[in-house]
Amino acid sequence: MSKTKTIEVQKIIISIVEYQDDDYICITDMAKAKEGGSRAADIIKNWIRNRTTLEFLGTCEQMYNPNFKVVEFDHFKMEAGLPSFVLSPTQWIEKTNAIGIVSKSGRYGGTYAHKDIAFEFGSAINPVFKLYLIKEYQRLKQIENNQYNLEWNVKRILSKVNYHIHTDAIKQNIIPQLNFEKDKEWIIYAEEADLLNVALFGCTAKQWREANPEHANKGLNIRDFASINELAVLSNIESLNADMISNKIEKIERFNKLRQIIQYQLQILNEKDFIKALKKLSNSIYIKDNKRIDNE
Repeated sequence: MSKTKTIEVQKIIISIVEYQDDDYICITDMAKAKEGGSRAADIIKNWIRNRTTLEFLGTCEQMYNPNFKVVEFDHFKMEAGLPSFVLSPTQWIEKTNAIGIVSKSGRYGGTYAHKDIAFEFGSAINPVFKLYLIKEYQRLKQIENNQYNLEWNVKRILSKVNYHIHTDAIKQNIIPQLNFEKDKEWIIYAEEADLLNVALFGCTAKQWREANPEHANKGLNIRDFASINELAVLSNIESLNADMISNKIEKIERFNKLRQIIQYQLQILNEKDFIKALKKLSNSIYIKDNKRIDNE
């Protein structure tokens, strides 16, 4: 988990961490808004043992977690509603291999849930509290997008300009030349990040590190040596891949579609002078008080 961020919702400090490339909100903190910190664990247990909650959690897991244990989930669902049925987040995670809820130890320890699940938990706390939670979370993301996304991407893209010739040489000579068209078995075991790496660069992150130990030892990765246009296409295919995953499209089909999209978009982008456009952008946009201001 990454560094903890916090928001304040109706005088309650709520912790947020990034896990598996998404935000997880501390529902232990949220439970304090209902009965105070002393009964937070009981509130979560009572919520998770509810049949409606279990059906919601199970559906989320089946949509996004290929390792979810459906048999164990069905067992919990059959017992839901019985007076003797009790269930804790830890039991749910361990028995079903769930990923939508996680436990975190340490200073900001507690039970964390994927933001979609946390918002659902907010309904059990208080509908008004849920609305304020969503509002504060959206405000946080807007600040992050304005303050970090634009500035970080501009700096990262500008850094590519000075190393453009060097980057092209590395891409031609040091990226492993592998033929993934002949053997598709690797796709079954590939993580999503590497699926995108292979579709765009022709090799996995591990293969690039092994071929470029002098760069890997400095903490650099294959994406640090991508061109401006490749970074733009990477951002696009990340969203497209996520959408195809939600529609349950198989990996091999997604890979082939992504390859076609990459070739098409790179052909278009390579015909444009984006360095010139970037200079114009940097002269026309300022970040001030976490807001984007375009000069007239």
